[in-house]
Amino acid sequence: MLDAVEQTIEEARAELAAVQSKDGHWLFELEADATIPAEYIMLDHYLDEIDDEVEAKLATYLRDIQGEHGGWPLFHGGDFNISASVKAYYALKLAGDDVEAPHMARARDAIFEHGGAAQCNVFTRITLALFRQVPWRATPVMPVELMIMPSWFPFHRSKVSYWSRTVIAPLLILMALKPRARNPRDVGIEELFTVPPDDETDYLQTSTGKFLGKVFLWIDKVLRPIEPHLPKGPRKRAIQAAVDYITPRLNGDDGLGSIFPAMANVVMAFDALGYDKDNPELATAKQALRKHLVFDGDRGYCQPCMSPIWDTGLAAHAMMEAGEPGDGEVIRKASEWMADLQILDVDGDWADRRPGLRPGGWAFQYRNDYYPDVDDTAVVALALDRADGAHHAENLARANEWIVGMQSKNGGWGSFDADNTYSFLNHIPFADHGALLDPPTADVTARCVGMLAQVSPEAEQATIRHGIDFLKREQEEDGSWFGRWGTNYIYGTWSVLCALNAAGEDMSQPYIQKAVDWLKLRQRGDGGWGEDGATYWTERRAEVKASTASQTAWAVLGLMAAGEVAGEAVQRGIRFLLDAPREGSNWEEPWYTAVGFPRIFYLRYHGYSAYFPLWALARYRNLTKGNAKTVPYGM
Repeated sequence: MLDAVEQTIEEARAELAAVQSKDGHWLFELEADATIPAEYIMLDHYLDEIDDEVEAKLATYLRDIQGEHGGWPLFHGGDFNISASVKAYYALKLAGDDVEAPHMARARDAIFEHGGAAQCNVFTRITLALFRQVPWRATPVMPVELMIMPSWFPFHRSKVSYWSRTVIAPLLILMALKPRARNPRDVGIEELFTVPPDDETDYLQTSTGKFLGKVFLWIDKVLRPIEPHLPKGPRKRAIQAAVDYITPRLNGDDGLGSIFPAMANVVMAFDALGYDKDNPELATAKQALRKHLVFDGDRGYCQPCMSPIWDTGLAAHAMMEAGEPGDGEVIRKASEWMADLQILDVDGDWADRRPGLRPGGWAFQYRNDYYPDVDDTAVVALALDRADGAHHAENLARANEWIVGMQSKNGGWGSFDADNTYSFLNHIPFADHGALLDPPTADVTARCVGMLAQVSPEAEQATIRHGIDFLKREQEEDGSWFGRWGTNYIYGTWSVLCALNAAGEDMSQPYIQKAVDWLKLRQRGDGGWGEDGATYWTERRAEVKASTASQTAWAVLGLMAAGEVAGEAVQRGIRFLLDAPREGSNWEEPWYTAVGFPRIFYLRYHGYSAYFPLWALARYRNLTKGNAKTVPYGM
């Protein structure tokens, strides 16, 4: 089998090198669900700036990904989702699809079977309110005056996640001004409501079902008649405060927060504020949105964001594992590209909780200086250290300092902020998506522990131990670890096992062997591993539809970190990767193996099926040939 492994490694390594950009970075497509391309179409109709060619390609994509259940899922092969389905249906109708066409009739029937468009989530209802398809009372009260509340106030922008605050700031302007979409074709979706929207009385519910949620619903009812009569002076100041927050963070043509929802909200907010079409800030914000479009012939979609630093860091790890030398052209160019993008002179929003800490992180996207990502920073630092730690000593020192400073009080790390744990906010009516916060998680913590263990094991021993203690507390009863940013327990367990190995933990300890046993039990009959997006619901945590190359790679890497390189499970996993279909640099993988927000927003990184299988095969080859049981790297 080793000969086949060698051949596959060399082929995959050459193919991955071939898609490296001239300046050294890698960028793969990042695909979400129907909501993003649907929202792109809706935004063009909101503004009356319709590009018929782009719209036609996005509509083709939406028709192609319609589920067998008639609606649209949140991930490939997933269940019907009411919000994605309503947005996709509305976008197709805006694009000119006949409501009596078979695919539209099937979608309409499915939406009706699930209670109609009134059952959509808050963000969808806000969009529908802008198009006057539901009354504004269908949305929770979120006064723009929240932008001028002091930090001690229960709701303050520093208490929510980066993605929440970048989305909320322009959204509060829209909710205050309540502009009307131009909607030049006067398209509505009244046929999707089981009760006429103006007659519906049950729009707002507590998504958590907890007492605190009911309290917040009562507060919403009290605020609703008051909000329209709030003094004009403070409202004007609050709107200006939102603009003042947004403007320095516009981030050029990379966009506010470098995420589509925030960028789309900025465009609508600036339009609502009366910005001229040729206003440079508005024009640049629109260009940022267009950059996220990808096309393949007569089909296309809009990405939620772009992942060049993440892709480059992970691809570099895989290539070095596969034999690319750190001082060779491929890795040297990638390393220099990453090093140049380190954020060294911007105190981002993270500084609200860590004032005085010097910046030193990397973003996820090309530029996003106010929002460096802890996970990306650890991955890039690990890669630079492995490539040429001496050459990148200053980069590593600054990254190390920032990562240590971003550790939360409980020993864990969140993705963009420290101690972002105001869990009571998840009960407000606005937070029905359940992703308002950025608390510490096992996968991000594992990456940080692994990075510190590789880069500065002696100097940061106390920080590492605090992180390991957090990981021990986070272990699930069955031995696995939850995967916040990758699907799901396989991702989390791989991440933690690699970190524990790097930190020098005795891998024969019972709690670690419990994780190893869990991975072995999850192996499928074909030798691979798979895990469905539905596993983020507790009652479906064991669900799987198919084995995937990326999840198999994670499982194999995790097992090898625990010393199982010669074990039967690893052997079968390697055989699965050798036999799995592969085209170009990618193994075939239509499944979504990552998440933006569990149960709400899922992601398909097109690069995962390229660099992770290569990484696993190469590590297997290296450990087998070297007669070693574990590796000296943090991941």
